[in-house]
Amino acid sequence: MSHANLKEKLEQFASHWDPHVIADYNDNDVMVVKFQGEYPFHKHDTTDDFFLVLEGEMIIDIEGAPSQVVKAGETYIVPKGVVHRPRAENEVKVLLIEPKGEPNSGDSDRVPSAKPRI
Repeated sequence: MSHANLKEKLEQFASHWDPHVIADYNDNDVMVVKFQGEYPFHKHDTTDDFFLVLEGEMIIDIEGAPSQVVKAGETYIVPKGVVHRPRAENEVKVLLIEPKGEPNSGDSDRVPSAKPRI
């Protein structure tokens, strides 16, 4: 059994694009992350990408499709194999769920985050 206060977890770090694992769910990492600016376009060949906006607003750019605005309380799931880029004009706080060991950078040239546990 586990219990986590998302606000308290998010207060433990200030870095952007640096997901922190807060819980395990089956073979997945449940993480919180803060970001501002834009991440490189990338894709995940074998897994969907799950985003739940906790605070703020993010934009998901999908290659060849209109951008989607995702507001606090909303989810967005990018299907596996779809090239995408999350971004935010102002800081946004997001809950992510990814399979353990999945690099958050997908197939981009960006170095994946270490995903520390808090």
